[in-house]
Amino acid sequence: MVDADVRGRGSGRPVVVHALHARFVAHLSGDMNGADDLAQETFLRALTSLPRFAGRSCARTWLLSIARRVVIDRCRSAAARPRSADINDWQTVAEHRQPSGPPGFEDGLALSELLDALDRERREAFVLTQLVGLPYADAAAVVGCPFGTVRSRVARARADLTEWLRSAEASARVPRIVAA
Repeated sequence: MVDADVRGRGSGRPVVVHALHARFVAHLSGDMNGADDLAQETFLRALTSLPRFAGRSCARTWLLSIARRVVIDRCRSAAARPRSADINDWQTVAEHRQPSGPPGFEDGLALSELLDALDRERREAFVLTQLVGLPYADAAAVVGCPFGTVRSRVARARADLTEWLRSAEASARVPRIVAA
């Protein structure tokens, strides 16, 4: 079932698992801890629907479209049943649980915030093509829209990100005068 184009070179770890977990599912869900559960749910759904797989697209595209639906279902479920915490000072707890990452953590956080600021459709097309590395045609199949629409969304996402970064750099260069 697993052929050479699905396996990673020399790693023995399927590229599909890496793409689902590390790049796509984790980003879409916004929950790095829950990404493993979402990837597992994706493969469970894929196994149950395997007899219906018609082969009109590659297996990777099919799995990514299932992963997208799993994340959407999880978000809908979470919105229907919001979690409550019985902690009075939740901000202090959240600050203490922040991971102290390697150098560049702030850059990763800034990039995550920039991506989160994008329109959902643009972000999804951008992540699939630029971070996961899917061809535009495969990304169009995952998202369920025409090829040209994906290209347009990616171009607009790039333009938005570029504009936001340039304005942030410009505001960082302008000296701020603070009245005493």
